Amino acid sequence: MTKYSRITPEGTKDYLFEECSVRREVENTLAGVFLSHGFHEVVTPGLEFYDVFDPDFSGIGQEVMYKMTDRKGRLLVMRPDSTIPIARLAATRLQNLPKPIRLFYNQPIYRNHPGLTGRSNENVQTGVELLGAEGFRADLETVSTAVEVLSQCIPDFRLELGHADFFRILSKQLPVSDESRENIRRAIGTKNYTVLHEMLSGINSPQARALMELPHLFGGEDVFERAAADCPRELIPTLDYLHRLYHALSEYGLGSRLIVDLGLVQRNDYYTGVVFSAYVENCGESVLLGGRYDHLAEHFGPSMPSIGFGVNVDAVSRAILAHRSDCRIEPAEVLIHGEDGYEVKALRYFSELMKKKVRCENSVFRTHREALAYANEAGIRQVDFVGPDIQTVLTGRKK
Repeated sequence: MTKYSRITPEGTKDYLFEECSVRREVENTLAGVFLSHGFHEVVTPGLEFYDVFDPDFSGIGQEVMYKMTDRKGRLLVMRPDSTIPIARLAATRLQNLPKPIRLFYNQPIYRNHPGLTGRSNENVQTGVELLGAEGFRADLETVSTAVEVLSQCIPDFRLELGHADFFRILSKQLPVSDESRENIRRAIGTKNYTVLHEMLSGINSPQARALMELPHLFGGEDVFERAAADCPRELIPTLDYLHRLYHALSEYGLGSRLIVDLGLVQRNDYYTGVVFSAYVENCGESVLLGGRYDHLAEHFGPSMPSIGFGVNVDAVSRAILAHRSDCRIEPAEVLIHGEDGYEVKALRYFSELMKKKVRCENSVFRTHREALAYANEAGIRQVDFVGPDIQTVLTGRKK
């Protein structure tokens, strides 16, 4: 039997040194922004009942979820999404709080990506949920908060703005199965014009023709004029609303980083209004996904219109590491070695230097020679030998 004790499962990895440092930096930056905006941190269980993520309303296929059973035989899943359990939490435990409820989270999600295509099955996700708020001001605040957190981490990004109604309303009127409708969604999302044309060319309806055009409605403000020419009447208010939000975000300073994409179709079915995503150069997956979900809380309790977004912390960290040269973990500045009988004095000296913000490391070696050899190898420039007095030796190792 093959043993797998020396490797990690497909879609996972070990994170080392600089990767951990940058990830923590991103998490702290995002948390700082969220706290300054009045959001409060929550943590949901890593294990949830399968029913919380019922594919009938979540849009998360059962094949994507990692499943197991508890001792009572009930089906559990490892958390594949953060928004849904937070909607559960808000609807069941926070319903009496004044609205809106501002929550943020920082926790891993787990999704089994068939074929992987370079994607991870385990990702740390940080995001916000503005629950019990509807309308233009809530949408504008949430999207602008997304812009703010990305600007503080990776200023060179693009934000794509769309609306869930375009696909939902048009596809609902097609005489196709749910499976075909999902395939159409996937073709639009990946801008696979050939496959989309094959699926829709045999359907003679205004909705089919409009869906074939959705992937082409991508770009700057001219998209609104192009879309208005053949936009179905019931979608004119949606197009006007999105145009208003586009103007506000342009005024906010996004400029050329803001892109309209009427073919933006998120994987999750619970989105009901504006949707948005963000990308950075040389990163094949989105670093941020968000949107409005006005009916999600109804599956757990009273209705609560809401909007939020999640940041893929690991993807943002990789983007930072790829573009920065100052991410290297610096060695300690001083190695402190306590002579025999002076170990406690060395620990007190260690604490004094730490209070002065000196990066220190405590020597666990028995001899001077071993301590100096280690300092040279590790790149530590100074060794302080603590005995009746303190003797400093410079290793000559340059940073």
